Amino acid sequence: MPSLIDLRRRVRAVKNTQQITKAMKMVAASKLRRAQERITAARPYAQQMQRVLGSVASRVGAAVHPLLMVREPGPDSKTLVIVVSGDKGLCGSFNTNIIKAASNLIVSSAGRPIVLGLVGRKGRDFYKRRGFEIAFEQVGIFQTLKYADAQHIGRTAVEEFTSGRVDVVQLVYNEFKSVIQQRVVVEQLLPIARAEVTSDEATAQIDYLYEPAPQDIFNQLLPRYIETLVYRALLESNAAFFAAQMTAMDTATKNASEMISQLTLYMNKVRQAAITREIIEVVSGAEAL
Repeated sequence: MPSLIDLRRRVRAVKNTQQITKAMKMVAASKLRRAQERITAARPYAQQMQRVLGSVASRVGAAVHPLLMVREPGPDSKTLVIVVSGDKGLCGSFNTNIIKAASNLIVSSAGRPIVLGLVGRKGRDFYKRRGFEIAFEQVGIFQTLKYADAQHIGRTAVEEFTSGRVDVVQLVYNEFKSVIQQRVVVEQLLPIARAEVTSDEATAQIDYLYEPAPQDIFNQLLPRYIETLVYRALLESNAAFFAAQMTAMDTATKNASEMISQLTLYMNKVRQAAITREIIEVVSGAEAL
């Protein structure tokens, strides 16, 4: 049976831990508010851009721009998988879900060579130890997340695709749904998905008038479109990370409270047992006299 001093020290240690988790929860909540505002502002632009460019791309030939061309898989075909994880832990299953989804994507590639683009320290540390080929890595960008970070990642992905080193670019990230819910998203970044034309739209024979030529328009818009999708993924992942961390720290704080209650109850039982034993010793000594 542990002594009272040991139990008091343990209760004190759990209380100190509870103060830390409570403070981390408040910090995560504050950062989540700002991250949520940024993603709320960025979503409509990214979604509308995706809808418009997908519709325009569906009505032109794939040869108009290299980013629209779907290549036939060959013996040297490679897939670039961009994995967006967190830089820190203490966020529940946030990083685990991302790594699991990326690993499932790698396994389902049916032996096709995989090249990784790693964003975030946790994903970088996991895959670097396992000997995967890494095209690029970005660590520490979520402290001061800027559009320039998405530009660098997007341009790297476009360069890998247009140079022929990879045939497909996949993006894996956590989408922010709510404070208690994040959804892992696996979407194709390149070649750019073309919207499916429905039978009604095909019958209507909708066409666009281009000024300037479609080649010039796509040269300007498609790279920016890729950068916008990457930037949205980074914002989604950043907000989802703080939501997961806030939820995890809230759970840790509640668990600490329960542990303190259990330790306090046990400590009172130990103290009462010690007092009872001392009283019995005194009474027994008095009767012996």
